Amino acid sequence: MTAIELPVEIGTELPTLVVRLTRETLVRYAGAAGDFNPIHYSDFHARALGLPGVIGHGMLTMGLALRAVTDWAGDPVRVRGAFVRFTRPIQVPDDEAGAELVVTGKVTKINDGVATIQLDARHGDDKVLGMATAEVDVS
Repeated sequence: MTAIELPVEIGTELPTLVVRLTRETLVRYAGAAGDFNPIHYSDFHARALGLPGVIGHGMLTMGLALRAVTDWAGDPVRVRGAFVRFTRPIQVPDDEAGAELVVTGKVTKINDGVATIQLDARHGDDKVLGMATAEVDVS
């Protein structure tokens, strides 16, 4: 974990966060979140609903993306808010490689000591979160 290097300027880029999701990750998250929807662990059930296979939890994806912000901020208390839209699910194959989520971020606005961070979360070429932003106290 790093602390914000002050002063923060518009255009400041957050360190890239790369996270690997496996079926084990999904099972652990399901236990923590209490979300045992079978589309998150059973190819049979996921395909029955028209999905290509097991997909990761949207809230897990959002939380992982926000980790890029909290790691950069150094103290999660600095994060004042966040917004995302789920645009594409992350398909998680049943193998050791799993699926890779890559998160980048950039400061796009600073107003009264609060920086707005625009996040980009991708799985391969797919953008998995849309309009993803976070507000961070940088005063």
